[in-house]
Amino acid sequence: MTAGTATAAPVVTGVGIVAPNGLGTEAYWSATLAGRSGIGPLTRFDPGRYPSRLAGEVRDFDAAQQVPSRLAPQTDRWTHLGLAAAAMAIDDAGIEPAGLPEYEMAVVTASSSGGTEFGQREIERLWSRGPQFVGAYQSIAWFYAATTGQISIRHGMRGPCGVICSEQAGGLDAIGHARRLIRDNARLVVTGGTDASLCPYGLTAQLSTGRISERADPDRAYLPFDADACGYVPGEGGAILLLERAGAASGRQARGYGSVAGYAATFDPPPDSGGQPGLRRAAELALADAGVAPHDVDVVFADAAGVPELDRQEAAAITALFGARAVPVTAPKTMTGRLYGGGAALDAATALLAIHHSVIPPTTAVRQLADGCDLDLVLGEPRFQAVKCALVLARGWGGFNSALVLKAVDPTPDGGSDGQDQS
Repeated sequence: MTAGTATAAPVVTGVGIVAPNGLGTEAYWSATLAGRSGIGPLTRFDPGRYPSRLAGEVRDFDAAQQVPSRLAPQTDRWTHLGLAAAAMAIDDAGIEPAGLPEYEMAVVTASSSGGTEFGQREIERLWSRGPQFVGAYQSIAWFYAATTGQISIRHGMRGPCGVICSEQAGGLDAIGHARRLIRDNARLVVTGGTDASLCPYGLTAQLSTGRISERADPDRAYLPFDADACGYVPGEGGAILLLERAGAASGRQARGYGSVAGYAATFDPPPDSGGQPGLRRAAELALADAGVAPHDVDVVFADAAGVPELDRQEAAAITALFGARAVPVTAPKTMTGRLYGGGAALDAATALLAIHHSVIPPTTAVRQLADGCDLDLVLGEPRFQAVKCALVLARGWGGFNSALVLKAVDPTPDGGSDGQDQS
C-alpha cells in the first residue's frame, strides 16, 4: 500500500534523538560519525539468569530533568524518552505550539512493547502485596498510545492522534501516516517512535523470537551482513520528528532537514508458503511513490537484522533493485542495537542528518561480508559525499516491511524551502 503522490512533500523541520550513544541530536550525531557504540552490559536489572546480557541503554537519561515531576510517576520510561525527544524536536523546529491552532497539530508515534517496565513493576506489586498496592496509572501507562497521548496533552496538540504497532517497522509507518495527515490539512505532525523494554518481562518476550545475540563481547554481538552474524542486540530510545506542511515551513523560513518524498509498506507471505519476502516490493513502491529511480538514491539505510538468513534476504532485495555494490549501504544501528518501535524512526532521523551534513555514517564492527551479501557497506569510517536522496528500510516481527524515501529540500529563489519533489 502506498500513500499516493503529491506536488509538495512535507518537510522535516525538527529532530529530537534519545539514543544509547547520545542524548540529543548533536551528541548522537557526533558519536555516530566517530563510531562510538552505546552497546554494553545490561544494567537496568540483573541479567545473570538470561542468555543475553547486552543492550543499548540510554544511560545518561534523567527523567527528573526531562519530564514534569507530576507526570514522571504516571508514565513508563518509554514515554519519558518520547516526551524528551518530542520536546527536542519542537524546540529544534522553532515552533511555539501555544501560538498555533490546536486542531491543526497532530501526533502519531510508533510503539512495539508499550510500557513493559511500568507494567512489570505493578504486576509484581499485585502478586507480592495485593491489588490495593497497584497504582491507578497502571491502566494507562502500559498502553501503546500512552506516548502519543502524553505528547498531545503536554503541547496542546488536539488534531488527529494515533499510534502504529508494527514492531521495528513502526517508525517508518508512523512517518508515512504523518505524511497522510499533512495532506489532509494538518499544519504539523509530531511523529517517530521510542521504545524501552529492557526489563525481565520485556527481554523474555524478545528472546522468544530466537533472534537475539547471546555473545558476551559487545564488539562481536551485533554484526549485520557479516560472516560471523549471530543475531542482534536489543536497545532502547529512538527519535521524534516534526513534519510541517511545505508551505508553512517555507513561510517562516524554517530549516528543512529533508522532505518525506515516498513511503510504502508490504507484508511477507505466510511461512512455508513459497512466497517471496516483501521488502524489495516495499522499496520499489516507495521509490515509485517518490518519483525517483534507483540510480537517484545516494544511500540505503538497511534494516540490518543481524540474522544470517534475514541479512541474505535484505542483501538480495537491495542487489536486485540497485545492482551488486551499486549504492552505498549503511547500518548505524550497530552502535545502538535494534530499538524496536524507536529503531526505524532513529534510522530516518540519521538519514536526514546524512542529507543535511552530506556524509554517510558508518556501520561498525562488521569485518567480513557474508556470502550472498554483495553490498557496498560503508564500514569503519564515515563517507563524505553529497546525499540528496536516501532510502530507509525496516522490517518488523510478524512480516511487516516498510520503506521511506527522504530527499533534500531545494531552496526557492527567495531562499525559503518549497518542499517540492524534484524527480
